[in-house]
Amino acid sequence: MNRRDFLKRTGALGIAALFQAPISVRRADAAPVSRPNILFFFVDDMGWQDTSEPFHTEVTDLNRRYYTPNMERLADEGMKFTQAYASAVCSPSRVSLMTGLNAARHGVTNWTLRKNKSPDPPHETLTMPEWNLNGISPVAGIERTKHVKTLPMFLQEAGYRTIHAGKAHWGAQGTPGEDPLNLGFDVNIAGHAAGGPGSYYGKYNFSASWRSPDRIWDVPGLEAYHGQDIYLTEALTLEANKAIDQAVADNKPFYLYMSHYAIHAPWEKDARYFQKYKDQGLDDWDAAYASMIEGMDKSLGDLRANLKRHGVEDDTIIIFMSDNGQPSQADRNKPLRGHKLTPYEGGIRVPALVKWPGVTEAGAVCDDYFIIEDIFPTILEMGGVANYDQIGGNVDGVSFIPLLKQEEGYPKDRAIFWHFPHSYNQYPYSVIRKGDWKLIYFHEDQHYELYNLKNDIGETDNLYSKQVQTAERLSRELGAFLRDAGAFMPISKETKNPVPFPG
Repeated sequence: MNRRDFLKRTGALGIAALFQAPISVRRADAAPVSRPNILFFFVDDMGWQDTSEPFHTEVTDLNRRYYTPNMERLADEGMKFTQAYASAVCSPSRVSLMTGLNAARHGVTNWTLRKNKSPDPPHETLTMPEWNLNGISPVAGIERTKHVKTLPMFLQEAGYRTIHAGKAHWGAQGTPGEDPLNLGFDVNIAGHAAGGPGSYYGKYNFSASWRSPDRIWDVPGLEAYHGQDIYLTEALTLEANKAIDQAVADNKPFYLYMSHYAIHAPWEKDARYFQKYKDQGLDDWDAAYASMIEGMDKSLGDLRANLKRHGVEDDTIIIFMSDNGQPSQADRNKPLRGHKLTPYEGGIRVPALVKWPGVTEAGAVCDDYFIIEDIFPTILEMGGVANYDQIGGNVDGVSFIPLLKQEEGYPKDRAIFWHFPHSYNQYPYSVIRKGDWKLIYFHEDQHYELYNLKNDIGETDNLYSKQVQTAERLSRELGAFLRDAGAFMPISKETKNPVPFPG
């Protein structure tokens, strides 16, 4: 569907080296190869409706609240996905896009930070499983990690300059996976173990030291901006553009993973935009959140302007996505139910846009769904990488290039899965979506909820007792996948056994 028709329909137009984390370039580059540049623009905690670009069939109040003109422009020029999915929390999403593995298979099912420490609080009836809380690792033998070969590693081999800017959050502090340079990136700008910044303010050195003695959240490598009146989103954009400048000067195709810390906590206002939202009547928190969104959108525009300045805009693929739904503190992304961490659409359905010059139709809208691990094979195919065998076997992701080309070949009504066996701010669950049907399995008492998303996007009508055969079929398929993936399950304190798989 063309975007114009969409809007018409809606009514609106060495081991020591493994532990470094500076801004740096790691290796001599291979000879130039003629391949498209790829910009993956990743936003943290941005909900499906946290934008002025509508992803629903009608414009909502949140679409009217926020101002993201560069997202609108990207939608005008590329393809919008109305049913893109991520995990419900950050590290699982980020590991899935780096590996092509579903969270149930890679086992990094919650957010990582401190070595061998889980963020899960005690649970009354369950003990949380021994999940891969130290993240992913480029080397074998690191406890509680998944040994993998990453997306940028494959791209490096294909001749790409691989650039990381912003949030990494793939490995616990003190493990190899904390440093993007160990995971296939030639350049690391400000990435480390933590999933949020100490502060967004240069005047505080992007550190939490002014309010806490814990320095684990301090953003590394941006010392040039310390003490300055600059927002973190802007500083990251300036540094990312410098990396683009160098890649173009070196005649190198580049993969830029522009992974903003925004709009993750701490929710600190971006003074460039804050007052306009206060003037609209928003309270301080909502105005700060809106200002962070607009600052993120400006970054997208600034990066695109630099591509145009270098004359490489038509040689660059741009992919925009968020890592999970909006935080619980933000206004709900109605009509979606739930928020970050929950199994409902508000926790896992995210905004996604793709512009592939010469391939995607301007203003196209795609209602087919894909999930975060599909990014891995899609980008590799875009970059001309034909063989991407993952360490240990299966790649769960499926390339959605047929959707971008509006051709046959993408598996319709395929089953996709989520797995969150944790008590962190939520209850443990597993989920399958297949076609219009979505089944949620709650680990604590093994009950189910079944929804038809085509008829009930808000997940208000649990059809489990009315569609027994459908529920049983999906339950068996979910259980079979979790077994095949070797999924970790919570342990019942009463029986001392793992919670049974569904089905």
